[in-house]
Amino acid sequence: MARQIDSAFLHRALRHYYGYDSFRPGQEKIIQEILQGRPVLAVLPTGAGKSVCFQLPSLLLKGVTLVISPLISLMKDQAEALTARGIPAAYLDSSMTGNEYGKVLHAALNKQCKFLYVAPERLANPQFVAFAQRAYITMVAVDEAHCVSQWGHSFRKDYYNIPQFLQCLPVRPLLAAFTATATPLVRRDICSRLEMLGTEVVVTGFDRPNLHFAVERAQDKDRSLLNFLNKHEGQCGIIYCATRQKVELVTKLLLRQGHLALRYHAGLTPGERRENQNLFVSGQAPLIVATNAFGMGIDKADVRFVVHYNMPKDIESYYQEAGRAGRDGLPSECLLLYDRADIAVNTYLIGHEQPDLAWKEHELQLLEKMIFYCNTSGCLRKVLLEYFGEQAPLRCDNCGNCDVNKNASWRRFLHI
Repeated sequence: MARQIDSAFLHRALRHYYGYDSFRPGQEKIIQEILQGRPVLAVLPTGAGKSVCFQLPSLLLKGVTLVISPLISLMKDQAEALTARGIPAAYLDSSMTGNEYGKVLHAALNKQCKFLYVAPERLANPQFVAFAQRAYITMVAVDEAHCVSQWGHSFRKDYYNIPQFLQCLPVRPLLAAFTATATPLVRRDICSRLEMLGTEVVVTGFDRPNLHFAVERAQDKDRSLLNFLNKHEGQCGIIYCATRQKVELVTKLLLRQGHLALRYHAGLTPGERRENQNLFVSGQAPLIVATNAFGMGIDKADVRFVVHYNMPKDIESYYQEAGRAGRDGLPSECLLLYDRADIAVNTYLIGHEQPDLAWKEHELQLLEKMIFYCNTSGCLRKVLLEYFGEQAPLRCDNCGNCDVNKNASWRRFLHI
């Protein structure tokens, strides 16, 4: 059996590299598994510090860590954050010139780059595979690992390149995968797709006690949104919409009402998306109205609320997006504005986006669970946690439905 790494040593390393005195739940166990050479799938809620889980062991090992990530903006942000700490890191993207690309690979080959961030598509590139066969890659970290699974909410077929890529390497590196949202079905599928034999699955729990969940069945969503924002004047928040067109309409509405709001969707130029993201993250603009193209890996701790103007098409998407609120642990609001028209929009999007009948049927089943969440009179947190395979009490006393039920006249009559 592999030797347990000294806990005091890991704490000293954590303090040295990050300035923290203690690990968050699950972090030390995940790091121990990696350092003992075992593959690990870690499921940690948003804001639980998953980056530390692969960065710290990598800093204690020789060689390069390859981080597979789905978004250029996410790769860029994480590489720059490491570089700011004095840790050499770089990323590759398709907009680079040949000279820029060559410099990054040269640095990685010559031990001048500890972390190299790449998109999954890169793993099928013959030039990159030739580089990887020469480089000393000791670890591969798969970020946003739910993208591996066809049953996940952000499936990316290019993640299937990972096992074949690993087989091409002269020595198989350590493998660790990380996600914030994965049901038991998705967790099993990730392990199978990545061929992670003997994988330790570490699930630290999905509950975010500081988040207050609420669903408002709104006849006039614009009025409901404005009423909510007036109660949260000056606070930082994200408003998610289902379509680009709705993002544009809601952004114009907020600007007309005197709210400083930015827009974000895939139809904007990369420059505007980058500028708006930077203005929001830096706190220069308190509100951003966005499609689901915004948010993965956004490192902003003080988001006080997330409003979903439209119902997402599955609970995993909803929970990941809502989970961008309150990463600092302070009380935060997650409000979903719902009407039956959202069902038709999502049904159309599923039918339009999914040519595969089995996959379409699966997504329609997930939509049914999302609709149930929006219509239940029971505890919303209980619905969310049980969806992810966790047991939950009947009441959390920190969601909109529990607030209503707690004050219901029949409860007062029965003294419960």
